[in-house]
Amino acid sequence: MTLSTFEELKELIIQTLGIQDPGRIAGASTPLFGSMPELDSLAVVNLAAALETRFGFQIDDSGFSADVFDTVGSLAEYVDRHRHREAAESAGESSEEACELDAESPSAAAVVIVTFNSASVLPSLLDSLPSGLRDIERFEVIVVDNDSRDGSAELAETHSLRPRVLRMGRNAGYAAAINAAAATVHAASNILILNPDLQLCPGAVAPLVECAAMPSVGIAVPRNYRKDGTIDPTQRREPSVLTAWAEAILGGRLAARLGWGEIISQPNRYERLGPVQWATGSALLVSARARRAVGRWDESFFLYSEEVDYQRRVREAGFDIVYEPRSEVVHAGGECGTDPRLFALMTANRIRYYQRHHGVFPTSFFRLGIAFGEAVRSWRGSSMHRAALRSALMPLGPASDTVAR
Repeated sequence: MTLSTFEELKELIIQTLGIQDPGRIAGASTPLFGSMPELDSLAVVNLAAALETRFGFQIDDSGFSADVFDTVGSLAEYVDRHRHREAAESAGESSEEACELDAESPSAAAVVIVTFNSASVLPSLLDSLPSGLRDIERFEVIVVDNDSRDGSAELAETHSLRPRVLRMGRNAGYAAAINAAAATVHAASNILILNPDLQLCPGAVAPLVECAAMPSVGIAVPRNYRKDGTIDPTQRREPSVLTAWAEAILGGRLAARLGWGEIISQPNRYERLGPVQWATGSALLVSARARRAVGRWDESFFLYSEEVDYQRRVREAGFDIVYEPRSEVVHAGGECGTDPRLFALMTANRIRYYQRHHGVFPTSFFRLGIAFGEAVRSWRGSSMHRAALRSALMPLGPASDTVAR
């Protein structure tokens, strides 16, 4: 379903039924029947006639019911399929070919999982998908493997879920793997990007899809839990000189409690639906309309900060990033807290991201704040903070070089 078709259909329904409050049709998931008492037997006839006049196809009165079209979105998808078939036939394709193309209808959620030596955690995620995708009628699962050496790809191929496996043939990075998967997904499908060390709680995906159906939403993110059951604070503020220096001097936890750091830790922010500037990338549902508007992920980051960059571009395209607490996942946590190379890469990419959007002087103060914080913590002998300090002081090279070193 394209956004233009949805808006056109919404306008037609409002005009035909004489609906006084357009806000009642909030998104594609709005029920046609039940929520619209105006849609009585006479109105069904009138709406069917209006659809024929506007879109050029007939719907039998008996077939125009909740059993066939339960939401505004399902009707919009039917309109899109009709238009697609007409365009294919006018281009000289046979009716059979047009029907084959029509069969390639979009999924409500195309699940994309990027793996790199993830065999120890991937089965738990795949096992959680059937219950997590409850109430999602159309979905697909794609595992993109970055040349794992532990059998991650083979494990995915033999799992009972039978996901589609894309082998990159090299460690191409997180963003490149997402782009490879997205290139194979229908343009009208939402993409649900999941870390392999994640597990979905039952019914986790449906609230994200419902949220993403609102035209203003570009990305919907869930509530994350740690393995011990506590909430993992995944909401973030945009990086700034203030956040860098507050975290350097006060430490991440105190800066977060005071509202000066990147991390948003206030408990009440995790109990309500609302917009955020960005959220960590362990689980993100990117709406189809945002995919079309924003395009590919920036592969130059290789790993870390690519989600900050992408979400900034989503906001700049006029969409919201929305936290949806009804959707719940459990996240085991990443390796950057234990691997000095990955911690160094994360540090370098924080500076890389900031540099792309700010001038020389703000970037210098931002980098100095990062370096100061790592220097303070390096005296305790932490190999991770020493690696991060070196990364903050060195000129920025290609992100993949940090991993190679």
